[in-house]
Amino acid sequence: MKVSELLKTNDYKWFFIIRLILGYVFLVAGLQKFIFPETMGPGRFEEMGYNSPEFTAYFVGFFEVLCALLILLGLFTRFAAVPLIIIMLVAIFTTKVPDLMDGDFWRFAHRVRLDLSMLLTALFVLLSGSDRFSLDYKWFGEGSKDQI
Repeated sequence: MKVSELLKTNDYKWFFIIRLILGYVFLVAGLQKFIFPETMGPGRFEEMGYNSPEFTAYFVGFFEVLCALLILLGLFTRFAAVPLIIIMLVAIFTTKVPDLMDGDFWRFAHRVRLDLSMLLTALFVLLSGSDRFSLDYKWFGEGSKDQI
């Protein structure tokens, strides 16, 4: 598949709602890593046992903010979803799966629900592209309707 095909999107009317949800949640999460460093940024990453918590927290926060803004604008939407998918996979495997490995399924199920929702929403955006209200649509045009 050509890069130009990845930039094309669809004409489905209400897809922008998915973009808004995904962009909002990651924008808030990313900004909080900078605004509240002790509870949401390096301090939290240190509590979770990450090596280099300051670098890791700000690195993740930077990509959350950048990709969230791109998704909110609908610009390079599919490409912006990829780092968010990686962030969510790492978060699930490093902070939630240990509960499951300890045999506490219900604690895992409770704690993973937002992460899983955001992972699947980002995956949906990656697979579906953006919508008629995006810059991708304006600049690169409509793709085929059989993307979904």
